Amino acid sequence: MYDRTTRGIRIEVQPFYLEDQSTPDQGHFVWAYRVRIENVGPERVQLMNRYWKITDAIGRIKEVRGPGVVGEQPLLGPGESFEYTSGTPLSTPSGIMVGTYEMTTDSGDTFPVEIPPFSLDSPHEQSSLN
Repeated sequence: MYDRTTRGIRIEVQPFYLEDQSTPDQGHFVWAYRVRIENVGPERVQLMNRYWKITDAIGRIKEVRGPGVVGEQPLLGPGESFEYTSGTPLSTPSGIMVGTYEMTTDSGDTFPVEIPPFSLDSPHEQSSLN
């Protein structure tokens, strides 16, 4: 589990490899990731936009931007949370994701919330100790 808190918004991410959707011999590896967004701060906020930077094992970068998450722009009061699951494919057996959510308060203040970097690892990647 990966987590980070920015300005009272806690983000927890748990990635998992989807063996049944992957075809390693064809260079197709798929992960899902479960995200929990929790408002541990004093202000009500709404998630307006997302940004993802997805980097595969050989350094190729894919950027994803758009409104909300999974078709929603959740509104979170203090103590409330929102969870969703999404996924990403790669052509390599490992990679890393990182990103931000753009949040807006009731007063119109907009600020970025950091999504912690998380590793996409498959059982098809040879591990090495550094």
